[in-house]
Amino acid sequence: MGSFSDYWENEILDHIFGKGSYTPPTIYVGLSTADPGDDGAGLSEPSGNGYARVATSASDWTSATSGALENANTVEFDEASGTWGTVTHFALFDAVSGGHLLAHGALTQSKAIAGGDIVRFAAGDIDVSLD
Repeated sequence: MGSFSDYWENEILDHIFGKGSYTPPTIYVGLSTADPGDDGAGLSEPSGNGYARVATSASDWTSATSGALENANTVEFDEASGTWGTVTHFALFDAVSGGHLLAHGALTQSKAIAGGDIVRFAAGDIDVSLD
């Protein structure tokens, strides 16, 4: 199960307590070959070989219940044109590149991505909780 990053926790808390405004961003799903950690310092995204974050919309996510939500629709990356390394984590961002890490979580099973592979998360595979 994925959890909120330090950045996102602070943004949401400031918004709730009137210390700042917050506009929900487009959420992009990315991959990492290491645990990003809540501060994002461990993030290791694949680079090149057709890798790009995948944009989602509000309809791609379920409504939260019991402090958690999940992807409502399949999230599919473009076909890898070469190796991306062994992905171990998913990460959610507020930009197609750079931006802020919003949440992250370990994959149930790590996977070495080679040319011709397509990374796909079926509906319900990406779980995010507010912890």
